[in-house]
Amino acid sequence: MPFRVSLFLLLTAVAARALDREVTFERDVRPILKAHCTHCHGEEEKPKGGVDLRLRRFMDKPLEGGGHVLVPGKPGESEMVQLIREGEMPKKGKKLTAEQIAVIEKWIAQGAKVTKPEPETLALGMFITDEDREWWAFKPIARPAVPQTGSDRVRSPIDAFVLAKLREQKLDFAPEAEKRALIRRVTLDLTGLPPTPTEVDGFVADTAPDAYEKLVDRLLASPAYGERWARHWLDVAGYADSNGFMEVDSPRLHAWRYRDYVIRAFNDDKPWSGFIAEQLAGDELAGATHADTQQVMLDPHKRDQLVATAFLRLGPDGTDDGAPDTKLARNQAIAEEIRIVSSSLLGLTVACAQCHDHRYDPISQADYYRFRAIFDPAYDWQKWRNPSQRLYSLYTPEERAKADAIEKQIGDINREAQAMSKKFLDEIFEKEVVKLPEAEREPYRAARATAEKDRTPEQKALLKKYPSALALYSLDLYDKDAQKKVLDKIAEGTKLRATKPPEGMVMALTEVKGVVPGTRVMNRGDHDQPKQFVEPGELSVIERAPLAPKPTDTGSTGRRLAYARWLTSGQHPLVARVLVNRFWLHHFGRGLVNTPGDFGALGEAPTHPELLDWLASDFMQGGWKLKRLQRLMVTSTTYRQSSLSDASSKADPDNKLYGRFKMQRLDAEALRDTMLAAAGTLNRAAFGPPIGIARDLSGRIVVGQEELNANRDIVKVKSLGKDDFRRSIYVQVRRKQPLTVLEAFDAPVMTPNCELRSSSTVAPQSLLLMNDTFVLDTARAFATRLRGESQGDARGQIVNAWRILFGRSPQEPDMQRALAYIAEQTEAVRNYHHGIQHAKDAPAPDPHLDALASYCQVLFSSNRFLYVE
Repeated sequence: MPFRVSLFLLLTAVAARALDREVTFERDVRPILKAHCTHCHGEEEKPKGGVDLRLRRFMDKPLEGGGHVLVPGKPGESEMVQLIREGEMPKKGKKLTAEQIAVIEKWIAQGAKVTKPEPETLALGMFITDEDREWWAFKPIARPAVPQTGSDRVRSPIDAFVLAKLREQKLDFAPEAEKRALIRRVTLDLTGLPPTPTEVDGFVADTAPDAYEKLVDRLLASPAYGERWARHWLDVAGYADSNGFMEVDSPRLHAWRYRDYVIRAFNDDKPWSGFIAEQLAGDELAGATHADTQQVMLDPHKRDQLVATAFLRLGPDGTDDGAPDTKLARNQAIAEEIRIVSSSLLGLTVACAQCHDHRYDPISQADYYRFRAIFDPAYDWQKWRNPSQRLYSLYTPEERAKADAIEKQIGDINREAQAMSKKFLDEIFEKEVVKLPEAEREPYRAARATAEKDRTPEQKALLKKYPSALALYSLDLYDKDAQKKVLDKIAEGTKLRATKPPEGMVMALTEVKGVVPGTRVMNRGDHDQPKQFVEPGELSVIERAPLAPKPTDTGSTGRRLAYARWLTSGQHPLVARVLVNRFWLHHFGRGLVNTPGDFGALGEAPTHPELLDWLASDFMQGGWKLKRLQRLMVTSTTYRQSSLSDASSKADPDNKLYGRFKMQRLDAEALRDTMLAAAGTLNRAAFGPPIGIARDLSGRIVVGQEELNANRDIVKVKSLGKDDFRRSIYVQVRRKQPLTVLEAFDAPVMTPNCELRSSSTVAPQSLLLMNDTFVLDTARAFATRLRGESQGDARGQIVNAWRILFGRSPQEPDMQRALAYIAEQTEAVRNYHHGIQHAKDAPAPDPHLDALASYCQVLFSSNRFLYVE
C-alpha cells in the first residue's frame, strides 16, 4: 500500500475511534498535531507565527495578531479550528480529515484537558513523551507466561500462544498436512530445493514418532540450508554485485566474499550476537585499520570478521563512477547505509529523520545524526575513500615479495623494450632527417629532442612542416622486423606477469587510525548547511545509557563495537523482536508484525504480541542460535497444519491467526533452482565469484557472457558451461540488470535493500513460462532425463515427472490427460516436420521428445508446482 495512503487510513481510523470515547490530548490530539503541525509549530528553532503546539499549555499564549490558538470549551472561538477548517493550515502536506478535525473540536469542547502534568521546560526540537516510550516496540522484551490450553495438539509454547488466539475467535487448528505435502513444504522452506522421490518415499515409510524431527535435523544440516537462508538476509542487507547509483552500475568484483561469509555463517549456526557484531564492527574485533590489515589477513577467523564488514558497504555508491556532485554522492552513500542498518536491525524508518524530525515516530533529526556518528569515523565524507580505495589485499608477505620481484623484472623488460624501440626509431630518424634542407636539419633535430611541453612555437611549426621525418611512434611503418623484436620483448614481460600469484581482494569497512571526524546535524539534510555537533548515541526513545565507546588498541574509535554490544546485550527492545519476526515471516508466509521493516506508528501492530516477545526472549536465552529456533518453529503444530481449512478461511481470510498453513508461491530463486534440480542439470558447486550475466539479442538478461563485435554490439551470448546451472544465489546481482527469469517472479528490488518481497500474480509470469528460453531449455532437459530413466515407457515417464516435481504419483484421470496430451503433441510435431527439408548436419527430428518437453513445460507452469501447500 502506498505510504501516504496507509498514513491517511491509519490517522483517520485513530480519529474515528477517538470520537467514541473521551478525547485526551496525549492519546488522540497530539499524534494528529505531530503528523501535520509541529514540524513548523514547535520543532524548528523559530516556530512559525510564534505558535508552539508541542504542549497543551503553550497553546494558551496569545497570538501575535490577537486571539488565541484555542479557547477551552469553545472550539468555534479557537483560531486553530478556524484555520484548519478553512484549509489555511497546514500550509504544506495533506489537510486534516473531517474525522481528525472533529477530534480536535471535541477535545476543545471537553475543556482541552491533559491527563498528566506537563514538563516545566522543554528543550528545542522534538519532545519525546511517556506515551512515546510506552509504544509496544520500545518496551523491554518480556518473557510472558505460556497459555494453558489443555489441548493434545499443542507441541510447543508456539502452539499454545497460537491456539489461545484461535479459541478467542472460536477456531481451532486445521488438520495436520499429509506427509507428502509436509516434506515438500519443509524441504523447500529450509533448503530452497525439492525433496527427491527417494527422500519422499523414505519419509512416508518411516513410522517412527520422531520421523519428522529427524527430517528437519537433516535439512538444517544440509549445505543447501545456508544457501537458502543466506538469501533472506542478503535481501535486507541490500546485497548486490554492482555499485548502483549511476546508470553505469559498475561491478563490485569482490562483494561475493561477503555473500559466502553469510552462507557459511548460516550453515555453521553462528550465534546472531556474533553475526551482528562482525558485520557492524568486524574490523574493530579483528584489530584492523585502513593502513594495517596484513596481519589480519593471515588469521582466517579475523579475515572473516573483516569480510563481514562489507555489510556496511552494500548500499548504492557512485563515488567511483564520476558522480556529478561528489559531496552529495558521498553523503547519499552514507544515508543509504544508515537506512539499511536501521531497517534491518531496528525495524524502524530512521532514514525519515535525515532532513527533519520524524513525522510519526519519536525520532528526532538530532537522533539521526547521533546514530550516523556511530559510523562516521569509518565513512568520513570529507576524507572519503572511494570503493576502489576500500579493497584490501589477501597477499601473504611471501606472495607480496614474489609479486614485487616479478614486477621489478617486468619493469626492467619494459625499459629494455622501450630502449630497443627508441634505438630503432632513432636509426630511422637519422635516415629521414638527411632528406630535409641542410639549414633545417639541426633545428629539426633540436626540436625533436625537446619535450613537447617545452617546445617553442617555431619548433612546433618546424615539426609540423616535416611530420614524416619525426619517427617517434610509427615503428611498424618503417621496419617490421625491428617491430617484431620489440613486441617479442614486451610479450616476454606479459608472460612473466602471468606467473604472479593471483591477488584476491576483500571489500571491507575500516577506520583510519587516529582520525575521528566530528558529526554535525545538517540543516534539512544539506551537507552545505552544517549546524551543531553531536556525539554518537542510540535513538533517545530507547536509550538506556550513553554509548560510551572505548577506543581499540589498534587505533579505531570503538564506536561500532560498543553499539554492536549494546544491540546484542539482551536489553535492547528492538533487535531480537525484529529478527524473530523475520524468521517467522519466512516460515509462515506473514510476519507476526507484517511490516518487518517498520515497527513504528505506520507499521502494523503485532497479531500475537505475547508470542513475539516469547520468541524474542527464547532466542536470546538460547544463545542467539537460529537453527534451534527454526527447529521449534517448523516442528510446531502451527507449521504442520494443512493449508485447507474452511472454518479458518471464512473467519480469517488473511490467516492472521494462523489457523491453517498459508499456501505460498515459490520465490524467484527457488523456482529457478527447482526447475534445474528437476531437469537434473543443477550444478551444486558452492562459493566463489558470481556467475556472469548478459543481455541477449531480445533484451533479456540471462546467465552467460556477451560476445561483441568491433562496434561493441552484442552478437550472441556465450554459454559458461556448467556454470550456467549454478544455484541462483551464485548468479551475479546487478542493481539495474536483474536476471529476467528472477525479476518476473518478484526477485528483491534493492532500494537500497529489500525489507519485504512482493508476491505478485501478473501476466508476464505466464508469458515467461510459455516463451522464455530458460524454461524451454530446462523443460527439454527434464524430458531428456525422464526418457533416460524410463526409456520407452510413457506412463513411467509421467509418474516419474510427478514424483520429481510434486512428491506424489498422478491419479488415473491425471494420467489419462497426460497420455492424451503427449500423443496429440507427438502427432502434431511429426506432421510439422513431414515434408520439411532439413539441413544435412541438423539433428533428426524427435517428435516424442518434443512432446514430452512440452508436457514438462506444462507441469512447470502448473499451480501444483508453483505453490507450496
